[in-house]
Amino acid sequence: MRAQQTMNLNKEQAQNIASVLTEALPYIQRFSGKTIVVKYGGNAMTDEGLKQGFARDIVLMKLVGMNPVVVHGGGPQIGDLLDRVGKQSEFIQGMRVTDTETMDIVEMVLGGLVNKEIVNLIHQAGGNAVGLTGKDGNLICATKMKMKNLAPELDAPEIIDLGHVGEVGQINTKVLDMLIQDDFIPVIAPVGVDKEGQSYNINADLVAGKIAEALHAEKLMLLTNTAGLLDKQGTLLTGLNAESVDKLVEDGTIYGGMLPKIQCALEAVQNGVHSSHIVDGRVEHAVMLEVFTDEGVGTLITA
Repeated sequence: MRAQQTMNLNKEQAQNIASVLTEALPYIQRFSGKTIVVKYGGNAMTDEGLKQGFARDIVLMKLVGMNPVVVHGGGPQIGDLLDRVGKQSEFIQGMRVTDTETMDIVEMVLGGLVNKEIVNLIHQAGGNAVGLTGKDGNLICATKMKMKNLAPELDAPEIIDLGHVGEVGQINTKVLDMLIQDDFIPVIAPVGVDKEGQSYNINADLVAGKIAEALHAEKLMLLTNTAGLLDKQGTLLTGLNAESVDKLVEDGTIYGGMLPKIQCALEAVQNGVHSSHIVDGRVEHAVMLEVFTDEGVGTLITA
């Protein structure tokens, strides 16, 4: 009796595997040879199980013919090191004020500790990754961010100086094209440099979006710590376009930290990326589920 139950269980498991592979096949065929830019951050960067799952997802994408490009954040890790050296973190309107000393720590954490950990995870999963920052090969030409004071009642000028906080001026894709052609997986830390050689810390979502545009990517995927974009009743929204996003901003559904993320995703599809996805990075194998299944695990945005 027990042997029969085991046989039935094994048969059911085999059928489930076959069903999964059958569902994935058209997506593998459709996206083979296409570039998919993934912004990696949030819980997926701190939970050990999610970290391992993310690396395996990226390697699987590469093995079935896709060209994944990873852009990562590292805000919590930067904050931890600043605390350890006794330096106070200061934020204005959600942006970290980055003086010269803080910029040195940002480069150490993003370009060193975090970047190399991700590269190592991909190698352990059987992939072949190369870590770089936006300073390598002049990948990210940055400009200094000029932030408007959105709270005039504060004792601050109209334009706030955040120090070494930048925006993407231009993406030089030569080094990425070379790595992709040689079957490497680029892993990019969002540090850029201006024409005078000054380093800048840049929001990882923004960098991922601009790299997706420059590479004419099939998909931009932004991992986050939410299920995606939710309506006021808490229901997941998907299949959005520019018109529907504008309405959701107007009625207050999109606000706070989700607003710049949605705007980044929308701008990418308006500039040639086929689709953008706000993906729940708390779900194990979120990247694989979004790419290879009908249902997905986030919010889809198209032009």
